[in-house]
Amino acid sequence: MLKNKTILVTGGTGSFGNKFIKTVLENYDIKKVIVYSRDELKQYEMQQRLAEYSEKLRYFIGDVRDLARLKLAMKGVDIVVHAAAIKQVPAAEYNPMECIKTNINGAENVIEAAIECGIEKVVALSTDKAANPINLYGATKLCSDKLFTAANNLVGEGKTRFSVVRYGNVSGSRGSVVPFFRKLVEEKAQFIPITDSQMTRFWISLKQGVEFVLKALVRMNGGEVFVPKIPSIKIVDLATAIAPNIPQKVIGIRPGEKIHELMCPRDDSMHTIEFKDFFIIRPSITFFGKQDPDEYKTTKIGEEGKPVPIGFEYNSFNNPHYLTVKEIVEFLEQQVK
Repeated sequence: MLKNKTILVTGGTGSFGNKFIKTVLENYDIKKVIVYSRDELKQYEMQQRLAEYSEKLRYFIGDVRDLARLKLAMKGVDIVVHAAAIKQVPAAEYNPMECIKTNINGAENVIEAAIECGIEKVVALSTDKAANPINLYGATKLCSDKLFTAANNLVGEGKTRFSVVRYGNVSGSRGSVVPFFRKLVEEKAQFIPITDSQMTRFWISLKQGVEFVLKALVRMNGGEVFVPKIPSIKIVDLATAIAPNIPQKVIGIRPGEKIHELMCPRDDSMHTIEFKDFFIIRPSITFFGKQDPDEYKTTKIGEEGKPVPIGFEYNSFNNPHYLTVKEIVEFLEQQVK
């Protein structure tokens, strides 16, 4: 599917972008990868790390807020992975318009550029926080998800197809609490701050996230939201796994923070289809020339799913698969290897 293809990754120097780009360069016979991001220093550092692949790498300094620059970068591109976003929940609460400009207006620009440039497939990264959002970051990503879904209706007779991938906390990413807890251990902190002792989170590695996006590219019909089946953890268990000898102290939740994560809302249960290792939330709207919702019960590679019961909800609290403290330790050790 990626053979001899040119791929553009927005936000390509972020945690996901670094892992995704390295993975496709090492494992697929691609034509070229274009790294599209704002930070020239991170691009320079990436060039040093991936120097052996320099013939297949191109770097574009640009912002998803800049439509003209996106159109220029997407010329000759086959596949776009949209990972650029303002992701920090408190930062979004205090700087709402900046979050809106990047996460909503930026998504609109990616869509317009992709259609005009005749891109084959676009996969946009979303977040659990987009499901029944209570914070601005989640609300902007829900808007983004809706934009990418509806974009399939704007294509007309064109070939471009848009889908969304939604998953929770990524262990080891810059936004993860893991580096923060480890830093406290190194500094011999007196306690590990816990925002709420009942808090749970979905848990996925960068490698698993990248693999799920790559699978979505071959599974997608267009318009669906892909949600992986992944384990949950308790935040107190994560703190115990990382800092077993340091006491924990509850400090209260941050602005816009949830106690539990949600990926398949109850209100979307009539649109949710369950597969062996993932869910699909099919579009609630119909597209021109695509009036059969049953189309989403089978992926493009022949996997068959079935509708979930009405009222079904997939959240980190009711998830049947939790990691124990020992399993979290093993998970984190595997990430270092």
